[in-house]
Amino acid sequence: MSKARLTDAIVRHLKPPATGNRIVYDSDVTGFGARVTANGVRAYVLSYTTRASRQRRYTIGGCDHWTATDARRKAKELKAEIDQGGDPLADIEAEREAPDMAALVARFRDEHFPRLRKSSADDYERLLRNYVLPHFSEHTKVRDITFANVDALHRKITKTGATYQANRVVAVLSKMFSLAVRWGWRESNPCRGIGRNREHARRRYLTSDELERLTKALAKFPDQDIADAIRLLLLTGARRNEVLTMKWEHLDLTAGTWSKPPSSTKQNEAHIVPLSAPARQLLAERMGQKAGGEAYVFPGNGSKHHIVNVWHAWQRICKAAEISGLRLHDLRHSYASALASAGHSLPLIGALLGHRQPKTTARYAHLFDDPLRRATEQVGATIANAGKSAAEPVPLRGRSRKR
Repeated sequence: MSKARLTDAIVRHLKPPATGNRIVYDSDVTGFGARVTANGVRAYVLSYTTRASRQRRYTIGGCDHWTATDARRKAKELKAEIDQGGDPLADIEAEREAPDMAALVARFRDEHFPRLRKSSADDYERLLRNYVLPHFSEHTKVRDITFANVDALHRKITKTGATYQANRVVAVLSKMFSLAVRWGWRESNPCRGIGRNREHARRRYLTSDELERLTKALAKFPDQDIADAIRLLLLTGARRNEVLTMKWEHLDLTAGTWSKPPSSTKQNEAHIVPLSAPARQLLAERMGQKAGGEAYVFPGNGSKHHIVNVWHAWQRICKAAEISGLRLHDLRHSYASALASAGHSLPLIGALLGHRQPKTTARYAHLFDDPLRRATEQVGATIANAGKSAAEPVPLRGRSRKR
């Protein structure tokens, strides 16, 4: 190793070694030098020792882009940083090794998905595949994602009209980045403060005419396994996944009960509900027709699988019944509506539906208008008829006084 005050001319005329590389160090700034390889590639470097006594060599840049004067100035800045305990090369290595979005999504799938219900994991995967991964480059560093990046994605999805979907995407991202903070991959959650789109609870219920048409359409539908699953949704108010994953071992038709396992319920808790006579009859008929070894009440391909996708069938059934704007989940609302219209209490409705929070059931409070009206009419009629005789009706408010 030789020393000289480096100039552009000296660096330009450095003789390449036969093999490897050669460094000529500057006489003014300790550790600053010009490196030339056997191929004639020239670059400015800084050799230094960290406080931990580790020998390091930092490449400032190629001599075709840096002048000797600019490279010397940069070397002085780096030495000042090193004197304060810094390690410029370690910063570059940390940046290179910092986890990117591909790593975050992979770990999110591996560690968080197993804690979710299968249907929730499937929904998360769909949102990641359709929205998150196309928007964020998989090589983008997790710590570089900003509020503006997430907000831009939310606004982009919102502009397509998928306002609820935009909120779901932000919710998934928020969970991902919360875990990233816990894992030490970044310091804060960039989803915090994102303005969510206003959501309005759907209040779509089957009318009596629609129920009649739906019943006829179900009777004519070619796949009676799917038709029975939909009938059971109507009869129990259960969620779609709860019915589709129903196993014979969960049923006690003698006692008339259905024991939903935690794995199938939204609350991840066991839930036992009574079955009505029509529901018991439907299940008894299916039991009489089932093949040996079938675990699921609604088997799919093979005895070890259940029906998974009924969306396309539901669209065909609704079309045949001339019903529009009705989701499968609205059958659950219709079940609750029937209970409320019959005068049953909100706690009872919540118990049948498996709601953990009373506020979830409170959405059906407005349906009590009809039974309340009937009740108050009954009381009014009773009071109005008090003291009446068949011969002479007595007005409730009495006769006016004679003056």
